Amino acid sequence: MLQLLLALLTAGTVGMMLVRPLRARLGATERPHGGLAIYRDQLAEVERERAAGSLSAEDAAAARTEIERRLLAAADKYGNKDTNAAPQPAAAWHRFLPPALCLLIPAFALGLYLRIGQPGVPSAPFVPHPHVPATAPPQTGPSLDQKIAAARARLKEPDDPETLSVLGELLTQQANGVVPEPAVDLFRRALAKQPDDARALFYLGLHEAQAGEARAALGRWLDLETRSPEDAPWLPLLRAEIDRVAKQANIDPPSIKPDRKPPAVASAGPPAAAPSPMGMPQPTPEEREAMAKMAPAESQHAIRGMVDRLDAKLRAAPAGRVEDRAGWLRLANARRVLGEPAQAAEAYARADALAPLDPPLLANWAESEVRQVQPGSSPSPGAVAVLKRLEAAEPDNALALFYLGAVSFGHSDKADAARRWKKLLALLPPDAPIRKVLKERIKEAEAR
Repeated sequence: MLQLLLALLTAGTVGMMLVRPLRARLGATERPHGGLAIYRDQLAEVERERAAGSLSAEDAAAARTEIERRLLAAADKYGNKDTNAAPQPAAAWHRFLPPALCLLIPAFALGLYLRIGQPGVPSAPFVPHPHVPATAPPQTGPSLDQKIAAARARLKEPDDPETLSVLGELLTQQANGVVPEPAVDLFRRALAKQPDDARALFYLGLHEAQAGEARAALGRWLDLETRSPEDAPWLPLLRAEIDRVAKQANIDPPSIKPDRKPPAVASAGPPAAAPSPMGMPQPTPEEREAMAKMAPAESQHAIRGMVDRLDAKLRAAPAGRVEDRAGWLRLANARRVLGEPAQAAEAYARADALAPLDPPLLANWAESEVRQVQPGSSPSPGAVAVLKRLEAAEPDNALALFYLGAVSFGHSDKADAARRWKKLLALLPPDAPIRKVLKERIKEAEAR
């Protein structure tokens, strides 16, 4: 709306500047009778001077002859046309063309900009950020397009909130940190299934901030900050974005959430000493201030660096230390949030080797395992082992029933597959979208 108003003011200013030149051009029509009148006045002047005696008869005759010759030439030039006739179309076209172009070209540019312009997209720097390498390291894993394709392939009915959220994040990365509308729809669908999805809440807040709704974004983020555990891996990034948007919009976060707890600060002593491998590395005050000035993509890069540092510290520690179990669990949770199921499954396995996981953690481990299953493929033996442990701990776990049924079906044990799927079908609500697919699979398993 602001851009349209500025464009209209510009067009109005140009139009007012063209009024006087246009009026002058309209008045400057060709008037052949004006030139002829000058010659007639000259003839009359010659006669007055001859009558007054200041001009001899011979000189007067010569002057009259020259003026009459010019008068005839002027009359021939204009073709003895009616002096009151309207100007020729060509002359009118030349008069109106410059003002018309001055008005039409800005109008065309405005229409084109309103059609394809994106005023809400932040500007891109011409030079790399000083904290980011000028050249990115060579990519060893799958490309972003391949990750998006794999996430879409995993997205089947019913809508899996984790896959919806991961796909929305990948689409945001593809758009260079700008949350596009398809990603917004994915995040909203994820929240409908899982209202406490931290990733979806963060990126929806980022979308609101990019749309100029800073207060709505801060309200969403402050609620997420309150509900997040103090060791949540996304808290540094979340707080950095809260500080950045609050400063840009000149909003004091306590004015939105008066009971907001102040972010934890380092105790007195050396700033941000290296934390124990069991803990999530927390940024120093200097790092927190630097993250507040970063773009979303750069902040994401920074939080990934923190998780990678925790991973390196855990791997460098002596193997078999029970006190490292909490660190591996924190790392596993961070990898799940970042959409890295293979690394999350490995971290869960390392924590389980130090002490067996309880059912909720087994469910997260099993979920990380099945997310690595390609469409049309069967779960790996390691994933099957985790799923069986989960089924033993929670006999009604939907994830274990579905995938172990698929494993039995693949091993031609169709009776066992039908048994598990029937049990799952009885646990599902009547309006569950997967019921139709599950009934077809049961029918196929029971067919002779």
